[in-house]
Parts: sequence; structure tokens; C-alpha cells
Amino acid sequence: MIGRLAAPLLVLAIVLLAWVLFLHAFQVSPLVGKSPQAVAHYLFATPASSRDRAALLAAVGVTLVHAASGFLLGLGLGVGAAILVVLSPAAERGLLPLAIVLRSVPLVAMTPLIVLVFGRGGAAVAVIGALIVFFPTLVNMVLGLRSASGLSADLVRVHGGGGLAVLRKVGFPSALPALFTSMRLSAPAALVGALLAEWLATGDGIGYRMQRDITAFRAADLWSALVLVTLCSLALYAILAAAETAVTGRYRQSPRV
Repeated sequence: MIGRLAAPLLVLAIVLLAWVLFLHAFQVSPLVGKSPQAVAHYLFATPASSRDRAALLAAVGVTLVHAASGFLLGLGLGVGAAILVVLSPAAERGLLPLAIVLRSVPLVAMTPLIVLVFGRGGAAVAVIGALIVFFPTLVNMVLGLRSASGLSADLVRVHGGGGLAVLRKVGFPSALPALFTSMRLSAPAALVGALLAEWLATGDGIGYRMQRDITAFRAADLWSALVLVTLCSLALYAILAAAETAVTGRYRQSPRV
């Protein structure tokens, strides 16, 4: 568990180092490129810091709600589609090509159509996030469900179990690592999808605030927003890594029925 939690901290340290080196290597003007010290000063050391922090955190909260809706929808659809693919060859022939086609179309190009169909509210945000999460969840879960032990599956069938029983007793336990891998990869991606939806559709959240920062040349606020989004991504990864350790650990200790 400590090793899994150390990974986001290592990534954070690398990002900070790359941030400082980038500003120095390209000699970015302080008016445009803000250092970690400048961001900290903006967030904690100016008379308006408390107000700016509150506004940024409120915008991040909206974005996290948007990201959660897309993440949960995409995760549920991906797991459900994986079950259909494993149980039915006909579903595999129909769903996998469709998933590959959806994956190959740039999301930026699809967003106007999604907004036209679903409007500029939460439904469009959920669909955009779900499209990002669906494909990796589907692929990983299909591989995970099919990695189940054939001997264990045969044992369930010998005792009268059908395809669903094999999935419940053998497939899902074997697919837990694949499920959590999909979740760890998809959660930051869902956050990016929420930002895209806010830029192009909803007009709220931290994504829209960043767009306004660019227009108004509020570099310090923009860099602060980027820092918060990065911290949220790392936090989501760490939380899911800890959840994976806890769930898989408890499953190993629990007797199978």
C-alpha cells in the first residue's frame, strides 16, 4: 500500500521539478509563466487570497461532480458491455467494432454533436466523460474476465452453475485487478473530459474558469487552477490505489462461497 501511495507523490515531485525547469529552460516571462512560489503567494499571501481560493475550490467542486458523473456512467457501461462480450460472441462482434470506432473519433470533434443532442447541461458532461472511460474499461474488463482459471470455471459448471454463476464466482474475482486498473486510468481521464465539456459546453467549473483566465490574462489564477487539477488527479489515483489494496486484501482473506 505504501508503495502505491508513494507513486503519486513521486509523480508530484517530478511535475514540480519539470515545472521549474521548463520556466528556466525556455525563459518564460513571469507575466505568463508562474513559478510554484508565485502560485503559493497568489493562493495564500495576498489580501484577496481567501476569496480566490474559495472561488477556485468551488469551481473544482463543480468539475469533480461533472467528472464523477462521466466516470460512473462510463464505468457502468464498460463493465456491462464486457459482461455481454464474454457471455455472447454475437455481442462481441457487435460491440467491439463500435467501441473502436468511437475511440478513433477525436472527442473534440464529437463534442459539438453531443451538445446538440444532449444540450449544455449535465447530460452532455456525463456522455463526454463516459466516452473517455468506456473503452479502457471495456478492454480491461474483457481481458480480466477471460483470465479466470478454466479449472475453477469447470468446477462451477460441474456443480450446476451457468455462465452468470461462473462470472460471479470465478470471473469477477479474477477481474478485480483489471477493474481497478481501469478505474485508476479512467478517473484522471474523466477529469479531463469534464474540463473539455466545461470549455465547450456548460460554461461552469474550473474548465470554464481557466478559459476566462486566458481571455482576461489572469496568469496566476490560471496556473493555480492547473495546480489544483493536477492535485485532484493525483488524489484520485491515490484513493483508488488504496481502495484496490483494501478490497483485494479483504477478498484474499475471505473464504469463497
